[in-house]
Amino acid sequence: MLKLENINLSYGEVQVLWDVSLEVEEGTIVALLGANAAGKTSTINAISGLYKPSSGKIEFMGQDITKLEPNKIVELGVVQVPEGRKLFDYMTVQENLELGAYSKRARKHLKDNLKKVYELFPVLEERKHSLAGEMSGGQQQMCAIGRGLMSEPKLLIIDELSLGLAPILVQELMKNLVEIKEKGITILLVEQNVNLSLQIADYAFVLENGRIALEGTAEELLNNEYLKKAYLGI
Repeated sequence: MLKLENINLSYGEVQVLWDVSLEVEEGTIVALLGANAAGKTSTINAISGLYKPSSGKIEFMGQDITKLEPNKIVELGVVQVPEGRKLFDYMTVQENLELGAYSKRARKHLKDNLKKVYELFPVLEERKHSLAGEMSGGQQQMCAIGRGLMSEPKLLIIDELSLGLAPILVQELMKNLVEIKEKGITILLVEQNVNLSLQIADYAFVLENGRIALEGTAEELLNNEYLKKAYLGI
């Protein structure tokens, strides 16, 4: 579904990605793991068209999207849930969700998609008239994911799901991601929480200093000695 080939990316004179290559198969959860500042967000911002690589190629469903603008990439079905949620705090939960359906394709099915989001996250329906900024961090993350789903993604990219959340909430949200995958939406999960991510991922890539250091199935990486020492403290 998604293929990155030898992506190099710089911010001005500072290079942040070196020959990053990865693939995401349709119908899977793929984790992009690594420490803070490893290059994870830079990678997905290149996929979303927010930054243009200096070299390399990005394909989605066989189409070259390397130079496409972000709105065109969203129209194709690549949707990002950004780090830190980025909700509009002084708008209601439902207004934030409706903003996710701004594209022509998604706007046609707004009511049906809103119903699906409320079925996945019942607390959002209970609080649909509340201001987004008044909700807990976990509820805000649900709202951010829901807003992404309102865009009718084929590939949902989620950046730092666990950031600032209690472990029990993170576990619940991880279960929600499995439900989303079962509904036919492919997920690229960008995370520092290696252990929890590998519990739900089908495949994973590990970024270190802007380069892919490891890749493999979740089982292979959980049994990898280097990963266990460097990221799991085992």
